[in-house]
Amino acid sequence: MSNQSKHPFSKKYWLDDPVHQNRVVRSIYAVCALLFIADLFYSKHPHFSFENWFGFYAWFGFFAYVGLVLLAKQWRKLVKRDEDYYDD
Repeated sequence: MSNQSKHPFSKKYWLDDPVHQNRVVRSIYAVCALLFIADLFYSKHPHFSFENWFGFYAWFGFFAYVGLVLLAKQWRKLVKRDEDYYDD
């Protein structure tokens, strides 16, 4: 038996398996679809008329998220540092 210990990060977790990853992603898609459809079954009390559109909050959230990601990509160009910043 060798005296070498295993690497501390060599443990395999349940989300390391692609099958489980696919299940999680499909579950998230299913929950999103159910919430989108649930928009038909409750009464809204909108402040603005466009809030009454079917799926408004789902679409608003999606486009806000995409916008934030695109904005962050551009912002990164302004605030990033060189790779060897701390080596100087």
